Amino acid sequence: MASEKLGEKIGISEELIKTSCRLSLQAQDYPNELFHVAKHSSETVLIVFTGSWLVIDWFSGDKAFGETEINRELFPSMRSIGNEEVATVNQAFLKRFELVWKNPKFQEEVETAIRQGKLIIFTGHSAGGSIAVLATIWFLEKYSKARTAKCVTFGSPLVGDFIVSHALKREKWSQHFVHFVMRYDIVPRILFAPLSSIQQEFEHILHYFTAKNHHFPDESITADFYTKVMSNTSSLASHAACKLMGSTNLLLETLKNFIQLSPYRPFGTYVFCTGNGKLVHLDNPDAVLQLLFYSCQLNNEAEKEATARSCIIAHSSYETELLGIEGSLDMQDVVYVDQLPQLPLASDGGALDDLGLSTRGRLCLRAAGELEKQKQKNQKQIEKKMEEMELGMKGLEEYRLFNEQKGGGYYDAFKKQEDKKDFDANVKRLVLAGIWDEIIEMLKRYDLPDEFEGQEFWIQLGTKFRRLVEPLDIANYYRHAKNEDTGAYMVKGRPRRYRYTQRWLEKNEGVESGTYGESCFWAEMEELLKLASNGGNVEKAKVEKLRVDLIQWINSKMIGKDVLLGESTFVKLWDKLVHLKLQKDSIEQLMTQLSIAS
Repeated sequence: MASEKLGEKIGISEELIKTSCRLSLQAQDYPNELFHVAKHSSETVLIVFTGSWLVIDWFSGDKAFGETEINRELFPSMRSIGNEEVATVNQAFLKRFELVWKNPKFQEEVETAIRQGKLIIFTGHSAGGSIAVLATIWFLEKYSKARTAKCVTFGSPLVGDFIVSHALKREKWSQHFVHFVMRYDIVPRILFAPLSSIQQEFEHILHYFTAKNHHFPDESITADFYTKVMSNTSSLASHAACKLMGSTNLLLETLKNFIQLSPYRPFGTYVFCTGNGKLVHLDNPDAVLQLLFYSCQLNNEAEKEATARSCIIAHSSYETELLGIEGSLDMQDVVYVDQLPQLPLASDGGALDDLGLSTRGRLCLRAAGELEKQKQKNQKQIEKKMEEMELGMKGLEEYRLFNEQKGGGYYDAFKKQEDKKDFDANVKRLVLAGIWDEIIEMLKRYDLPDEFEGQEFWIQLGTKFRRLVEPLDIANYYRHAKNEDTGAYMVKGRPRRYRYTQRWLEKNEGVESGTYGESCFWAEMEELLKLASNGGNVEKAKVEKLRVDLIQWINSKMIGKDVLLGESTFVKLWDKLVHLKLQKDSIEQLMTQLSIAS
């Protein structure tokens, strides 16, 4: 047991946790209100969200698990940058949040709190917690510089898929989310089951949860509900565990064709309440998924009805657990499971035993820790190649300067391949491409830390690499006339190593996709030159835009001045397009200025 208090660890006081819990539970008495605001102190405001006890407000749409693609306008960061995978979230919860977002009072309260420099706590119990999660992500998207927000949920169902977890870690937002979960609470596990398997029982369960109803459902209904939810949880956890342990068995993927697996995954920090005053703190989402399964297993079939009953009752037990006399927050008997790879496999009489964690469960948690450890190792292996990368790029920069001093450009020199220096540059290009292809393959498989694509160092290095090396790839592509067989470079030939690194910069700068196309300039020149040489119809507006972009790119030093030197591909193109009257004087003036500067 660590000496650090829970409040210090998660960045929010125990008093605020208690207040959040009390207000979240009280909010369930007002299901017709989407949210209400409570002024806790001069420094803190709480925005409390209510849930709903209607099935349609948990599952909507025609997908098995009620999932849908996230609203990209409200949540632009909720995607994988390189892989361009957009996050999936629960459609019903998303619709409910959108109603909140459209409410002028909500945005006014947020703006006021920010203006006054207050900490905002977004909180909720049950489905209200899911709305609090979406509200917090929206806040972080819109007010990323403020970072004065926390999300605290109690018994919240899951909200989004792996991409949400991945994106939150990349943006360094995960620490803003804290989820309290009772060991036997069934609600955080409900969305692991498709609606078709649980709908009949679910309606009875939700009816019981309504504030005015205290008639406990029939035991056979709760037992069936528990069995179906945990059966689906088992399938998902087993599939995830196999992947954690590196299984390459093809049956693993075949399984997905026969069994519907939920897309939802945990994210943020989880605090599991054992029910006897102990708390378990965990912030590895893969480990949390395993614990959601293993902490709610049966020891034997005879316990099914009693366990099922406990799973329903637990959802209403947060007040007793957290706010009661000598509750777990006061006792501060907290286990911080930070070193997962060293987790003991044998029972040690601690809080993990109180969560019913078996040896197999401990192995799965260990595997989750080992996976994260391996991702860190993978990044270190890449970093060992930094010297080789820097030397390669330095050599290509010298190659570019050499050709510039000769009065030409390195693009056209490389394309001709008439000098040994051109051959040496090609070797450096291939070495660098190989290193970056290895990085991209790891990113495709999510074998690097989630934070990787958001790290400033790699964004800048990737940009430098792309601007320096991609022109040589384009030159090589057109030198070998690959466009004749494969098609235009931008359509069929552009490698992922350049697409990924361009997206990183655009995401980091907060600009639209395709804004930073400067490294593809030569590919566009080649296609226009081919069209003009063959007597094709070249659109004046397209070439004029390219001219304007080129001036901006040169002035911003995104492209070197060698573009305009000698008999470059660009100069040849411009000569062929004189008939379009494209303000040629502007280009000639720029060439003169560059000549004087040199």
